[in-house]
Amino acid sequence: MDILVKVALMESRVIVLHTYPAAGFMVFSVAHYLGMMDDGYVWIATDWLSSALDSASPLHSETLTTTMQGVLVLRQHTPDSELKREFSVRWNNLTSGSMGLNTYGLYAYDTVWLLAHAINSFLDQGGIISFSNDSKLHSLQGSGLHLEALSVFDGGPLLLKNILQSNFVGLTGPVKFSPDKSLIYPAYEIINIIGTGLHRIGYWSNYSGLSIVAPETLNSRPANRSSANQQLHSVIWPGDSTRTPRGWVFPNNGRQLRIGVPRRVSYREFVSQVPGTNTSKGLCIDVFTAAVNLLPYAVPYQFIPYGNGRENPSYNDLARLITTGFFDGVVGDIAIVTNRTKIVDFTQPYAASGLVVVAPVRKLNTGAWAFLRPFSPTMWGVTAAFFVFIGIVVWILEHRINDEFRGPPKKQLITILWFSLSTLFFAHRENTVSTLGRLVLIIWLFVVLIINSSYTASLTSILTVQQLYSPIKGIETLKDGDDPIGYQVGSFAEHYLTEGLGIPRSRLKALGSPEEYATALQQGPKKGGVVAIVDERPYVELFLASQCKFRIIGQEFTKSGWGFAFPRDSPLAIDLSTAILTLSENGDLQRIHDKWLTTSSCSSDKTELESDRLHLKSFWGLYLLCGIACFVALLIYFLQIVHRFRHAAKEEYISDGTGSSRSKRLQTLLSLIDEKEDQFRRERKRRKVDKSLSENNGEINIETDSTRKHSQICSGNSFNSRS
Repeated sequence: MDILVKVALMESRVIVLHTYPAAGFMVFSVAHYLGMMDDGYVWIATDWLSSALDSASPLHSETLTTTMQGVLVLRQHTPDSELKREFSVRWNNLTSGSMGLNTYGLYAYDTVWLLAHAINSFLDQGGIISFSNDSKLHSLQGSGLHLEALSVFDGGPLLLKNILQSNFVGLTGPVKFSPDKSLIYPAYEIINIIGTGLHRIGYWSNYSGLSIVAPETLNSRPANRSSANQQLHSVIWPGDSTRTPRGWVFPNNGRQLRIGVPRRVSYREFVSQVPGTNTSKGLCIDVFTAAVNLLPYAVPYQFIPYGNGRENPSYNDLARLITTGFFDGVVGDIAIVTNRTKIVDFTQPYAASGLVVVAPVRKLNTGAWAFLRPFSPTMWGVTAAFFVFIGIVVWILEHRINDEFRGPPKKQLITILWFSLSTLFFAHRENTVSTLGRLVLIIWLFVVLIINSSYTASLTSILTVQQLYSPIKGIETLKDGDDPIGYQVGSFAEHYLTEGLGIPRSRLKALGSPEEYATALQQGPKKGGVVAIVDERPYVELFLASQCKFRIIGQEFTKSGWGFAFPRDSPLAIDLSTAILTLSENGDLQRIHDKWLTTSSCSSDKTELESDRLHLKSFWGLYLLCGIACFVALLIYFLQIVHRFRHAAKEEYISDGTGSSRSKRLQTLLSLIDEKEDQFRRERKRRKVDKSLSENNGEINIETDSTRKHSQICSGNSFNSRS
């Protein structure tokens, strides 16, 4: 009874009983007396109980109904067969039903036949039955067992070989041994004691695991140990309950849980010690208390403050004290981070957290030059350059074929500038004639549309929303700089900044209170302060509730939460997680939050700062697309000019018969570039006509000369005749 009393005071409610039948029945009787057969307990008995119950005929109905209801029992499985049924009938007739037959009796019967078959094979193989004395047994002379009188069978190895080679079907099924000298296909039946009988709820075997199908059926199928196939019939547990027991309860041994609580000196709204007492208060304490009240069992506990009261304690040290057994758990603003989850278990987070950057900000007045703020200086410069560039490109592509882009140099320059700027408002009056010019203009107008819309949206935001500015843009700005960075004493931010981001520890400055936060940020790095502070969001939001000169810069760069810590594999952590989810769903968690955390006095301002200035990196793709189009158009244009220049130079060479000088060729090239397309075509046509006329005149002159010479020859001949 003393042992069972100790077991009842433990947290585990799963009890496996392996003993002799006489002692086992006594254990169940005492357990029933102590109330250990009620709802919540799980009793599993090995095959001693099934063997005892199968041997008793009839069953002890009173014992079953009063002391063993809901117990799970294992019984060695023997397949049903005609041979087994016939033997059972013969056994009942022999004993007149006064004694049952358990599986050990069936195995004993098969063992006799096994030995008979093995000895028969032994003799058929020429084996001789002989015995001899063993010197080792003689050395044991003098003991009360008289082992020296025993002899050793000489044909043991051959007999063992025949035993292992046996293969027949007995009362227990196939009798055959595996290479490791075990019976093949071992299996157990899982029995549930319900009422006055034994109810089989399934089977277990090495081959198939848990199943509701007989193992001999599954042995002929491919092995399938998937979780979907691991199933049993419904179970009636102790206390006549069909609900699966939890398997554990909080130990009722009178000992209170030692719950560690950080003794904070800053942000005491989250957790703090009541002066002059060992009790604690705060948001974290209220959440823990509300969650414990939702548990289906009582949890006695006491809060143990941890810390010197002068600075915030190390939360890593608090977690390590759980592993040493000094604390049974830790309640407070404990961030769930990787290095802590390796040594303790956390509950479901009851508050979202993450590291953020806090820095001073200043208000930007709109002023007379507010219209310049939507774009950065680089953006303005590149945009202006592209306006001029597009005007020049369109002029190059159009001036040879479009009269609107021709005229004196001054007029053409004005046309270029006016055309470029007018595209900003889609008010250009000059028509583009060339295909290349239209292509460039279409792409440029699309770029102008995007830039115009973005500028309008940004300027609207600047003029209508109060703007805040900070040189710090986020954690990357701090990482790349050299200015000191503040962090809260005891926070994991120090470890993350040094180990995770590689920031030198010399740049970090520990701060212990909101007042130190404000002072360090106001002083700045040049006066011994810090450029920014990295801390968890809940602390920062509480700090900003009363400090309107600072803001969160950028986004959270880590995601975590606050939870309660307990030893590894603690069931209490699981149950408290369920309770925390319940608090979140019914709104109690939000009410506790509103009770302890005040509303920000700076609620009219934005808490997070985002820059409205547009940079070149947002538009470089548009400029690249436009530049490529301009480049391709100019390339095609100049290839055409070069082709015409070569053709003109060739014609000039043919007409003159001599090559022109370099300056003359350059002059010809420039004239082709500046020459109007219609004029170029007329000039080319005129040259062709002149060339044709010159060729015809040459032929006429040749004929005239020939006629003249012929006349002279004829005249000479006449003169000679006369003479």
